[in-house]
Amino acid sequence: MAAPIQSIRGMNDVLPAEIGLWQYLEGVLRNLLAAYGYAEIRVPVLEHTQLFERAIGEHTDVVEKEMYTFQDQGGESLTLRPEATAGIARALISNGMLRGARHKLWCMGPMFRHEKPQKGRYRQFHQVSVEAVGFAGPDADIELIAFMARLWRTLGIQRVRLQINSLGTPESRRAYRAALTEHLRAHESRLDADSRRRLTSNPLRILDSKLPETQALLAGAPLLTEHLDAESRAHFEALCSALRGMDIPFEVNPRLVRGLDYYSRTVFEWITDALGSQDAVCSGGRYDGLIEQLGGDPTPGIGFAMGIERTVELLRQAQHSAPASPADVYLIAHGERAAPHALELVERLRDSLPQVRFEVNLGGGNFKAQFRRADRSGATLAVILGDEELGRGAAALKPLREESGQSECPLAELPARIEAVIAGAARRTVGG
Repeated sequence: MAAPIQSIRGMNDVLPAEIGLWQYLEGVLRNLLAAYGYAEIRVPVLEHTQLFERAIGEHTDVVEKEMYTFQDQGGESLTLRPEATAGIARALISNGMLRGARHKLWCMGPMFRHEKPQKGRYRQFHQVSVEAVGFAGPDADIELIAFMARLWRTLGIQRVRLQINSLGTPESRRAYRAALTEHLRAHESRLDADSRRRLTSNPLRILDSKLPETQALLAGAPLLTEHLDAESRAHFEALCSALRGMDIPFEVNPRLVRGLDYYSRTVFEWITDALGSQDAVCSGGRYDGLIEQLGGDPTPGIGFAMGIERTVELLRQAQHSAPASPADVYLIAHGERAAPHALELVERLRDSLPQVRFEVNLGGGNFKAQFRRADRSGATLAVILGDEELGRGAAALKPLREESGQSECPLAELPARIEAVIAGAARRTVGG
């Protein structure tokens, strides 16, 4: 016997027993995004590699170390998307959707990064990405953060807190980069190998280091907020003022820079202490130069990405249970003549009662085994079609969630009787 094929490391199955929380979260997201006026867009999982090199930055960890890149049969270099913002920006350009237009968009699906798998970090992971394109002022920043604050309240998740910062314009950031590099050069011998490499290519990424020795060196380093231009400072102050007015708590973290080169001005993260070392559950920021950098008209934008796996884990830790969706009616077919009629009957019932969820017994089994399956299904009502009932043109009805006897119903009256039983059970549930 051949050895069984295992899943790829860091690429996990989501099993039926786990999917309820995923579907609940996705449903809440869809409803809330629609309420805020955001429309769905779906972009390819595969893009040209140069899209991410130009958008994210050739000297970022994502591009240098983490992307799944390969040559296709035509010799083109393609990459599984490590994030969605670049693809959405590309879609707006290639489909001629800019020209001064403004868009509020969202995209949900799998992303891919070749990282070391651990709790909260996978090689295939899922994100919802939310983008407001064509909006230059701080009002779009404020709305996106307010959206996330409302989402946490709706989900009942409390162990999150908001950190914000401003990266300023590319010009002010260059001045800060020079000052930071000068400070770190003076201590270069004490930097770890990764930070020494970044000192030449991308010194702002050193601010993300988790090493205590590097963090100690950064304690005396200049702050980015000290180098902000006047317009970026006013933009940031308007954001902070609005968040205070909305009673959304936040912390200004002057070391927050984010790992992608396309960010400018506002950056933010919702972090948690509930997921170990993977503390960021939602991250985003403004990318005013990205679309022009990719060949489009100069267009401001801001967005964020929220990790689905990490948010599902927070829901699980908060002991949130997704609403169950069992069948309403389970059809038991017992007898040589009755069994062939069962599927025909249930299809007619589905035609008559499209709002009712039916499950029909498959795979045979004696009456006792079928009744156990009906009970385990969570259905409210069992419809029993036996040879004797079929001979009388009837079926038996047995409520499964209350102490009530079995009754018989003519097949012609079955849809009305089922509808009445299900409606009565729903009223009793609502009434407590």
